[in-house]
Amino acid sequence: MDATDRDIILALQRNARVNFRELAAEVGLSPNATADRVRRLERRGIIAGYTAIVDPAAAGRKLTALIDVRLREGTPPERFEPLVRGLDVVDDAAHVTGPFDYQLRVTVADVAELDALIRLLKAKGNVVQTDTRIALRTVIRRSAPPP
Repeated sequence: MDATDRDIILALQRNARVNFRELAAEVGLSPNATADRVRRLERRGIIAGYTAIVDPAAAGRKLTALIDVRLREGTPPERFEPLVRGLDVVDDAAHVTGPFDYQLRVTVADVAELDALIRLLKAKGNVVQTDTRIALRTVIRRSAPPP
C-alpha cells in the first residue's frame, strides 16, 4: 500500500460513487491504472464494500444514544449478539473492557422507542444493567482511516 492507494481510499470514502475517470483525475493516474488499483484493494480486503449512508434524522430517527450493557453473569455472547444484530436501530455494537460487557450506539425516533429498546434488551438479551447517555450531536463519524 502506497500513498496513491491511500488517496484512492480517502476519495472513495468521500464519494464511493465516483467513476474511475474522475477518481483517476483526483489521484493522478489513468482510469485503467486506477481501476486496477481499486480492484486490487478489493481483492486484498482493504476495501471491504460500499454502502449508502442514511441520515437517521431524515429517516425519522432523531435521537442517538450510547448504551453500556452488562449481561447476567455467565451469559454466553450467543444469547446477546444475535439479538442486537437483528435490531435495525443498533448502529454498532462493541464488546468492551471495563465494568460493562458491550457498548451500543443506537438511533431511535424518541425516548419512548429508546425505553422500549432497553426493556427488550433486558427481557430477551439477559441484560442486568444499562447506562445510557443521549448524544447531543455527532461531531465526527467516519469509517476507518486507510492503513
